Amino acid sequence: MVGMIAHPASGLPPEWRPNAPLRVSQPVTPLTDFRLRKTVRDAELCRSALLAHKVEARALPPLLATDTCGIANRVSLSRLGLASLAPVDTSCATALRLAMWEAHSLQPNAQSLFGQDVVRIAHIGSYACRAIRSDRGSGTRPSSHSRAAAIDISGFTLADGQILDLKRDWNESGPKGTYLRKVHREACRWFGLVLGPDYNRLHADHFHLQNTGWPICR
Repeated sequence: MVGMIAHPASGLPPEWRPNAPLRVSQPVTPLTDFRLRKTVRDAELCRSALLAHKVEARALPPLLATDTCGIANRVSLSRLGLASLAPVDTSCATALRLAMWEAHSLQPNAQSLFGQDVVRIAHIGSYACRAIRSDRGSGTRPSSHSRAAAIDISGFTLADGQILDLKRDWNESGPKGTYLRKVHREACRWFGLVLGPDYNRLHADHFHLQNTGWPICR
């Protein structure tokens, strides 16, 4: 039965076949999570999925900094579908999860609430060779940023020039605040751990989007 579902001749669309290549633009199905996890573990599959969505992510040599810091499947990311961002070195896995979020959350919600696209995503970095930080200071365990397995997003720009800023607009009662809170919740669909302004003061101005970890969405 499984073999019949997986086979290209099954007649099922690719998004319903577990072994079909993942494409960012495909409709989300109950198999999408499985296919995404499989894709991000394979460097070639991951880069292929980015290229197929016209994500601008230039492949770079691995960054080997220390035993706890570096980027294995490294890319320089500067565009996700319809939205540009300041070039950032990150992992292919982080880039692909961002691409899924952009396609299936950022853009649909921008169209629903504002009738226009997100054209710019603001961030404050992905890779940083450091320990985990908390309200009590730095700890001893390496941060997910030390492997570029996370990225911090601080806001968005719409096609008409409106800026949605996390620090300023998170608690806004109108469409800006509604948008930010909605895409925060939906980021939890694509990332293993998501922290935002309601988590603690260290995240007052950004979303921390982490590929894996405890399933926390706060």
